Amino acid sequence: MLRHYIRTTQITDTIGLSLLHFRRLLKRLRTTTIFKPTVTEQSSVQMYMEPKGTIVFTTVGRPYYGFDVFSIKSPFVNAPKFHEHRLTDATSINFNAQFVDGQDQTIVFISERSGSPRIYQTGPGSSKTELLPSIPCSLFHDRPVARNDKLFFISSHEQPDQIFKSWSALYSTDLKASKFTRLTPYGVVDYSPSVSYSGKFIAVASYESRPWPGEFHELNTDIVVFQESDPNKRVIVCERGGWPTWSGDSTIYFHRQADDGWWSIFRVSFPENLEFLGFPIAPTRVTPPGVHCFTPAAFHDGKRLAVATRRKNRNFRHIEIYDRVSKEFYPVTETLNPNFHHYNPFVSANSEFIGYHRFRGDSTQGQSTIPHLEPVASPIEELRMLRLNGSFPSFSPDGGLIVFNHDFELNAGLKIVKSDGSKRWTLIKDRTAFYNSWSPTEKHVIYTSIGPIFQSERATVQIARVSFQLDPSDGNNREEIPCNVKILTKEETGNNAFPSCSPDGKFLVFRSGRSGHKNLYVLDAVNGEFNGDIRQLTDGPWIDTMPSWSPKGDLIAFSSNRHNPDNVEAFSLYVIKPDGSGLRRIHVAGSEGSSDVDRERINHVCFSADGEWLLFTANLGAVIAEPVSWPNQFQPYGDLYVVKLDGSGLRRLTWNGYENGTPAWHPGNQLDLGKLRLEEDIGDKLRGQFDEPLWISCDF
Repeated sequence: MLRHYIRTTQITDTIGLSLLHFRRLLKRLRTTTIFKPTVTEQSSVQMYMEPKGTIVFTTVGRPYYGFDVFSIKSPFVNAPKFHEHRLTDATSINFNAQFVDGQDQTIVFISERSGSPRIYQTGPGSSKTELLPSIPCSLFHDRPVARNDKLFFISSHEQPDQIFKSWSALYSTDLKASKFTRLTPYGVVDYSPSVSYSGKFIAVASYESRPWPGEFHELNTDIVVFQESDPNKRVIVCERGGWPTWSGDSTIYFHRQADDGWWSIFRVSFPENLEFLGFPIAPTRVTPPGVHCFTPAAFHDGKRLAVATRRKNRNFRHIEIYDRVSKEFYPVTETLNPNFHHYNPFVSANSEFIGYHRFRGDSTQGQSTIPHLEPVASPIEELRMLRLNGSFPSFSPDGGLIVFNHDFELNAGLKIVKSDGSKRWTLIKDRTAFYNSWSPTEKHVIYTSIGPIFQSERATVQIARVSFQLDPSDGNNREEIPCNVKILTKEETGNNAFPSCSPDGKFLVFRSGRSGHKNLYVLDAVNGEFNGDIRQLTDGPWIDTMPSWSPKGDLIAFSSNRHNPDNVEAFSLYVIKPDGSGLRRIHVAGSEGSSDVDRERINHVCFSADGEWLLFTANLGAVIAEPVSWPNQFQPYGDLYVVKLDGSGLRRLTWNGYENGTPAWHPGNQLDLGKLRLEEDIGDKLRGQFDEPLWISCDF
């Protein structure tokens, strides 16, 4: 665990880092070792050769956000009319801002323009967006607050003392000295910091030293307060709450879900010296039932609150002001942008301005397209990472092309894109396809699943062999490529999906529900089960799924709940030989029989080129931020990891509040970040198409 702090230099940026700057930043990120073996490991990861190559993966919803930070005058200020002002520069996504003391239009905020969430500042007195002191070895920063020439923020660069515990902790730095101090005690998890009006006290939503129970709809955090000068003297002022905001130095508002099901704002007040013997305090409910209220920001007179709301019969989250005296809501954003979601309000020191972030809209100058591929900061020197605008990627044998599924509704089907992101073609359209495997031996053959995704054993889903020809001479002039689709499985056999091709191109391993249970089968890759061989590889009343055939040909990795078939949500990592022998579980979260190992939720496994590493998505690092403050994420704890075949050398690859998954791993160095095509005219139109958390209901 790191216990030292690293100085950083300030970097100014007008429209985002160039790829050259991006590579330089990655080099700085890797100069400090930020990983150690997990608590389940005894040997150092340094004895292993570092993973290499290029990883392409998906992040649920993230490509569509297009967030910018906006401000507007409070409706309680004498102003001719509402006029919304964009504060950030429409580069990447910009969010979770706060006004800087005494500067109503200067903000600190988080942006992902450098490939990971980092802290920036912008204001009307500067023509540039300035990168503020950030911990160089951290790939996640969040919720910055600038107060009294100090910067407070969340970072997740230090590994916790046990698995299934978040890496999130609170840090501070003097803006003039750039020396970082950890304010969260080691072994403790803190989210969503708020600094009191005087700057003397800090409130956080905290698990304290408790491990993550596994929930994410509402985190089981407490409201904890401490003095900035004595961060180890912490007081739980109220149990169960999140997203605290101060009014003065002795009153805190926060959100939580009330017993009647409505997310509401609550209040606690206490003596400023924190010597009160009655902690924790039972809070007072502030906002009424009938409307969801999240992420409060208190006006400094304590009489009003800016909140994000969700109401019955309305599809969008909006910013409103709740007046505690009149007990009335005053709309802020609905009349301006009725069909946009608005998130995480903040209030200026004089209570004159309200800020928030939202999709920037079509009329805004700046980034208006979604690149097919975009670089993401990697913690490993020789491992490049790219986020795909799509799911279930698979590389062509030479790495020059990537097949993927754009989505499963409006743009259902099968597409391919150049690995430099410069051109995309459609193979199959208006037909749901998912989970792809490019033949390792055939340049123009792809295997996919055709039919509804994530359905029962008996739903009709078929394995298909897709063959096509891409002529380099005219490929750039075409949007669609004719292809031949050959079905390899019989319709009456039910749900057949998740194919993976053997390295010699002769066989497929896939998951089928034909027996009444979802198990693995091996199939002739050319003739299918009509004129070829098929045999069952695994058999039992459990789920074996998402197989991946090792490039060495000796093993097949897959996810399964066979260790606890009654739990259809917890999956672990298994390998088996192609002949059905040698089945074994790879224990990632702990040793066999430990309390942690059966909490694993591991999916989307694939091999490195040498067959020595496994890449997968898992819940091992818990939740990194409050999910209720974000658009919908089905599994916001989903991050990418690699591990050796013997279960050692576990390394975390992603840190963010999203669900990351469906990775593909190519060994080659030819996929150079410098060759990526990120021009504004390449990619899909950015339209802000994302959902509110689907688990938030207004129907009671």
